[in-house]
Amino acid sequence: MTREVGFTVTHRNYVPHSHAHYGGSLVDGAYGLGLFGDVATEMCVRTDGDEGLFAGYQAVEFLAPIRAGDVVEATATLTRVGTRSRDLDFEVRVVCRAAPERGDSAADVLDPPIVATRAKGTVVVPGQ
Repeated sequence: MTREVGFTVTHRNYVPHSHAHYGGSLVDGAYGLGLFGDVATEMCVRTDGDEGLFAGYQAVEFLAPIRAGDVVEATATLTRVGTRSRDLDFEVRVVCRAAPERGDSAADVLDPPIVATRAKGTVVVPGQ
């Protein structure tokens, strides 16, 4: 287990069309927050051997849309280690996006990726 500031965990996910709730195949902002919960859980397991609990967000920024058909990366970066609390920076990036104007299954790799959501949060792990 490592508790070094700067340690990161990244998950990559395909956003299914069943998650689109709005026109233009938009996905609600809570989708990215759910991904943050997943990477925070893995971070706690890797740093403390426990799933931990999400205590709260200090900031959340919705910067660009997430759409059905996107491939997204969610990353958590450890920024502070307390006795039982851990501060994390989060980012969701769109790394691939559907290109329906070229065909039903067409998609593009985005270089650079689009930063869709950023947040800062705190997790708590049991005392050791």
